[in-house]
Amino acid sequence: MAFTIAISENRTPLKNNIWLKIYIAFFLVNWVNSYVGNTDTANWFLENTLVFLFLGFMGFSYRKFQFSDLSYLLICVYLCLHVYGSKYTYAENPFGYWLKDALDLSRNHYDRIVHFSFGFLLAYPMREMFLKWLKFPAWVAWTLPIEITLSVSAFYELIEWAVADVFFKAQGDAYLGTQGDVWDAQKDIFLAFIGSIIATTIVTIVKKVWNVNGK
Repeated sequence: MAFTIAISENRTPLKNNIWLKIYIAFFLVNWVNSYVGNTDTANWFLENTLVFLFLGFMGFSYRKFQFSDLSYLLICVYLCLHVYGSKYTYAENPFGYWLKDALDLSRNHYDRIVHFSFGFLLAYPMREMFLKWLKFPAWVAWTLPIEITLSVSAFYELIEWAVADVFFKAQGDAYLGTQGDVWDAQKDIFLAFIGSIIATTIVTIVKKVWNVNGK
């Protein structure tokens, strides 16, 4: 029997999708926890602005467009990583400090983890969107997630600059979290880019080795 990662065309009401309800509940618990006891409330709202917009889009589009359970899982994991970072600010994240001590690193690398995860975890849902919703050719659906990850990452760095240096200077250092690295933006972009390439490579290998159905 062939291993499958199916992209179903069926419209499943939320009340009948047990996995999606679990993902939503898990994320909401983490989201509320990230707000309770946060170290900088103003920064928390800045960090979560895109989360509010993203969740609004997901909820608005659900009746017409639905991802697979695998894509919803990847999205949930990414959002949980992001909101956990917003609780303490990325530069002061406890897990990043633990990793720094355990691996004898020079800085708190939690922000690097999340930027890498942006490409690694969201490349597959983007691919699925292009194949399922927009009916793009398979080769376009493979290349666009990588290109979009690169361009969105660069655009996000511009947003960070505008927020930190133009609109909310008081939260600038906490929001950027550069930790004195003048190449922080470029490294963040590169990690997201590499993450998307690794993700698409893994899916390609899985398709060929296990004869996965679909494009």
